[in-house]
Amino acid sequence: MKYLHSMVRVRDLDASLRFYCEGLGLREVRRKEVPEGKFTLVFLSAAESPEAEIELTFNWGSQEDYGSARNFGHLAFRVEDIYATCERLQAMGYTIHRPPRDGHMAFVRSPDLISIELLQEGQLPPREPWASMPNTGNW
Repeated sequence: MKYLHSMVRVRDLDASLRFYCEGLGLREVRRKEVPEGKFTLVFLSAAESPEAEIELTFNWGSQEDYGSARNFGHLAFRVEDIYATCERLQAMGYTIHRPPRDGHMAFVRSPDLISIELLQEGQLPPREPWASMPNTGNW
């Protein structure tokens, strides 16, 4: 058996690509447009683990409520500098729901409310403003 990918449905493909690619640094591996099925599949991967992909599924014109996505759990990514990653995401307008107070772990949510866990490679010393920043909302 070989693990292939995890799929998440997205409401706004451009907003999701901005989050995953510009915010998290994933890259688009391939894309499949299916006009007869009225959907687009976009596969993304991280440079250090290209074999583990995320499939973004965009259903054209769908108004389906995907809910808060808490039933899914989360996607986790190891990052080189958790503070720089959180600063970049915050500057892009995303809320860091669980700040990296300990220099090791943070949570942010995608535009489609998918929880994303960020884990520092190794551990950085606590740093302000993160060390004293409270949690915000759910993740």
